[in-house]
Amino acid sequence: METAKINLTVVSDGKPNALKPPVDESTLAHKHVVRGPFWQKIPAYAAVTETEFLDHKWQAKHTITNVAKLMAALGSFASPEFLEDARRGFEKAPMSVRVSPYLLSLIDWANPYTDPLRRQFIPVASRLLPDHPKLGLDSLHERADMPVEGLTHRYVDKALFLALDTCPVYCRFCTRSYAVGIDTDEVEKFHLKVNAERWQRAFTYVSSRNELEDIVISGGDAYQLRAEQIAEIGEALLAIPHVKRMRFATKGPAVMPQKILTDEPWCDALTRVVENGRKQHKEVVLHTHFNHPNEITGITEAAMNKLFERGITVRNQSVLQRGVNDDKDVMKLLIKRLGHVNVHPYYVYQHDLVQGVEDLRTTVQTALDIEKYVRGSTAGFNTPTFVVDAPGGGGKRDAHSYEHYDRNSGISVYTAPSVKKGFFLYFDPVDTLPVDYQRRWADPKEQQAMVDDAINQAQPQQR
Repeated sequence: METAKINLTVVSDGKPNALKPPVDESTLAHKHVVRGPFWQKIPAYAAVTETEFLDHKWQAKHTITNVAKLMAALGSFASPEFLEDARRGFEKAPMSVRVSPYLLSLIDWANPYTDPLRRQFIPVASRLLPDHPKLGLDSLHERADMPVEGLTHRYVDKALFLALDTCPVYCRFCTRSYAVGIDTDEVEKFHLKVNAERWQRAFTYVSSRNELEDIVISGGDAYQLRAEQIAEIGEALLAIPHVKRMRFATKGPAVMPQKILTDEPWCDALTRVVENGRKQHKEVVLHTHFNHPNEITGITEAAMNKLFERGITVRNQSVLQRGVNDDKDVMKLLIKRLGHVNVHPYYVYQHDLVQGVEDLRTTVQTALDIEKYVRGSTAGFNTPTFVVDAPGGGGKRDAHSYEHYDRNSGISVYTAPSVKKGFFLYFDPVDTLPVDYQRRWADPKEQQAMVDDAINQAQPQQR
């Protein structure tokens, strides 16, 4: 068989004639990240040097945890009206507030109400919406699937190990707000402190279940573990023969990349666990959580380059949020920028039914539309799957794999045959629905009627 020949017409400058016009480098926005001393625009950080700002200990020491600290950092940079709105938001928040100087410096304080980073971390009372009637504090039923405290065993071959209950920052939308952070005026937490005995019970359970091959180490956040604790957890799990995969989960690279650059013991401990796993033919990776392209800076790139040089795979899991990344071009830019810094986009989650953040949730239809748009904009391995983590413990389902979806009532029905029997219902935000259906959701009898109808509509699909 003859090999097909490709004829390229060579033009006068010696380059082959292209089928498409060349792309202007200036339009490749995913390559253009913020660099330089951007933090110095914040009054409190105006004299902070690069060496100080890159110090993870400095970042932790100057973290914002209340309105007084926010006011001290911003000075007159934010209006008194906004700060008062934030004060009332802090009081109503079910999640503790904790924001790094790095993150604070990336917020557009000329437009704080619309800024996508502010929306994720600093609550303002004026934007809050009533919770959905079907919302629960632990909507994913993680505690119901805990055979031992702090270890959720839902999927057949995977378990979630919640090693601790603190994070370098606290996200308003955290699905684990039932346990993460300190108690608030709104929520008394189910605490999961670092505890050697509790950890050992988890390791013993994993060791006793031969089907468990994949362990996620989360919390809280693996960033908050000391270097020796990273090593302890890693080596304990690597020593279990049937554990083949391990993921350390952390928001850290998105909110405090400085730790990777300046906390050498922590980074070295993670590297050793990864290398020891590789020698045993076991996969150890880092899972992180970027939600918006503005979270990726030159500091991020340097941190991700360091991990890449050490052979550490980094994957990303985003949460789809209203006013943050529910715009198709914003999501496309995020995905492209992640790929540019060697972070693989893995999942985009439909926002869980979390208390106090109804203003951030979107419809399932939003996820379907954005996924259709972004697919094909980059390589398949750098294109995330859009998923609904099914309320009630059904696990992650492809957003488009519903058995029934009523756009009027906002109810989507999923099944999870390899996880649990039954139907799992997700609910779009009430304020996004037609007015007559908003009224129906205000009536408990109508609520149940809509749920029953959705399940009845889904049942024929299961026959």
